[in-house]
Amino acid sequence: MQLREDILRLNEAAAALSSFVDALRAEVASVLVGQEQTLRSLLVGLLAGGHVLLEGVPGLAKTLAVRTMARALNLSYRRVQFTPDLLPADIVGTMVWNPGQSTFEAKPGPVFAHVVLADEINRAPAKVQSALLEAMEERTVTLGDTTHPLPRPFLVLATQNPVEQEGTYPLPEAQIDRFMLKVEVTYPSREEEREILDRMTRVDPPAARPVVRPEQIREALRLVRAIHVDDRIKDYIVALVRATRDPDSVGLRPSMLLPGADREAGASGQVLAMTDLLRYGCSPRATIFLTQAARAQAFLDKRGFVTPSDVRAVAIQVLRHRISVSYEGEARGLTADLLLRAILAKVPLP
Repeated sequence: MQLREDILRLNEAAAALSSFVDALRAEVASVLVGQEQTLRSLLVGLLAGGHVLLEGVPGLAKTLAVRTMARALNLSYRRVQFTPDLLPADIVGTMVWNPGQSTFEAKPGPVFAHVVLADEINRAPAKVQSALLEAMEERTVTLGDTTHPLPRPFLVLATQNPVEQEGTYPLPEAQIDRFMLKVEVTYPSREEEREILDRMTRVDPPAARPVVRPEQIREALRLVRAIHVDDRIKDYIVALVRATRDPDSVGLRPSMLLPGADREAGASGQVLAMTDLLRYGCSPRATIFLTQAARAQAFLDKRGFVTPSDVRAVAIQVLRHRISVSYEGEARGLTADLLLRAILAKVPLP
């Protein structure tokens, strides 16, 4: 009985507090054409306390989407263009000598903002990537002898180009796992592209206005952490994540993903098995992130409890970059998304 009352109270709070989401979407839509799913994913990352990796070819308005959302949320925003000659101090800051005081003073870098856009993150060397990813994980930066906390909320949105490889430094698999979501930004529809042409070639292109108060965001972050997750939903999340490590346990066979694969020999010379197609699956961090993202998804739908549909809505974006397909799997056309769709179809709903 008490649990029922708590859920009803959370429902009422979520319905009231999430009202700012409608105003935010309307304001962003006045600038950005389409990309509703991208905006929703960015909001999931913000509300769940995770960072987002945006992947897409140049010119799909990834930077515009981030800048517009930050302005509408009334949050501080910094953009860093990653290049091969970038240094860690260019991101986190450094100590500067003050001759008047005869002391070193901390000069914070652009990472000290609520929303940080790491544009083309894969163009900087590993040392710079590591400096940013450490700040993402610890949410603090040490300059000299002092550790400085980063602003709250703190959201890193990184973009990368999946096509061009020359002059790039792909994110190591262990580092890409730090991102809660990986969002693939796709081309607009014909109608959307026509609207983009009209809107962005005006004399005065539209710009977003602040429509959200900072206290609304802080209250929403607290509420999202309290959204109820039933034990059966938790078991479902664990089952999904564990199925990425052992697809055989849910009855997946190579032929279900790749027609005719059961008749082929794997690396061992035996009948091709799922273990031949995968290097490894998702870690327990994926279990935690999937739960947090599902809570944020429920909040955006004005609910105080998580449903299986919330989990399924964010599962591919949370898990796709945590699965490593083997060379044999890649050669046969297997992708993480293809495997995840098969797992979602196989694991029974609670």
